[in-house]
Amino acid sequence: WIYAIFLLSGFAALLYQIVWQRSLYAIYGINIESVTMVVTAFMLGLGVGSLVGGVVSKDAKRPVLLYFSLVELGIGLFGMASLSVFHAVGNVTLGMSAVPTFIVTFLLVLVPTVLMGSTLPLLVAHLVRENKNVGKSVGTLYFVNTLGSAFASAASVLFILGKAGQTGSVRLAALLNVTVSLLAYVAHRRAMRPKEVADTLAKAMTPDASAEERAATDGERAAREPADREMESA
Repeated sequence: WIYAIFLLSGFAALLYQIVWQRSLYAIYGINIESVTMVVTAFMLGLGVGSLVGGVVSKDAKRPVLLYFSLVELGIGLFGMASLSVFHAVGNVTLGMSAVPTFIVTFLLVLVPTVLMGSTLPLLVAHLVRENKNVGKSVGTLYFVNTLGSAFASAASVLFILGKAGQTGSVRLAALLNVTVSLLAYVAHRRAMRPKEVADTLAKAMTPDASAEERAATDGERAAREPADREMESA
């Protein structure tokens, strides 16, 4: 299941990239500067996100599936409003010079791509905990995610953009993100159930500390009663 949802995640990510590039090119024009900005922001965001996800997933106690679910939800929410945000920022930066415009737009694209980049190390950490095989986990996840991106490249050009347009395409991508988020959360809850059951059984099998203290106190009182009687009779 984890490979299937990561394929959908890769599909949505590439669909965003295609639509966002077209949207930004429509706002700022198609030239070497705008192309460089968009591609650089995407690549840098993925790289930084991968580093952040790796740092977060180092601790084996952290619920990486839950983090992955929240990241996918965040991507979906941003994606749903992304075109409106891009156009609003484009109107604000219309009178700015090239450098401020570059910085604002660069940071705008950087935010969701950092989230996208963090998904791979989070899922790798989860799989490594399950199968103890780093090479297989990284290789297979990277393969299915790239395969999803390849499917999105073909589908967007041949069908999606022509039928749904930019707005419909980002809505489809956001729907995929939300679906992946829900599936990951369900998987997280299922993975936590055995632990919760074990904790509940452990608490049930462990005597209550207050009950032990009361029992010890009653025992001490019972042991002192004969001595107290002898002292009173004396």
